Amino acid sequence: MYLSPEKKREIFKKHGKDENDTGSPEGQIALFTHRINHLSEHLRSNRKDYATERALVNLVGKRKRILNYLYNKDISRYRAIIGELGLRK
Repeated sequence: MYLSPEKKREIFKKHGKDENDTGSPEGQIALFTHRINHLSEHLRSNRKDYATERALVNLVGKRKRILNYLYNKDISRYRAIIGELGLRK
């Protein structure tokens, strides 16, 4: 699998409070962003893979919902994660 448990722990350690903090919005957004980037690369070479395309659209929607939650809850944390990951609204 492209995303090993070590890589997940690294993502959560960098963007969450610690490597076991899998529920924080920042950690989830970072994980979804990593998965979205991976699926986007896959779709560039396999443009007729419609199941992956559907999964990508679902992931983008999940990430957007969590970003909206964070925007409404704490704008400074929202701006920090947007800046770290290079996302834009």
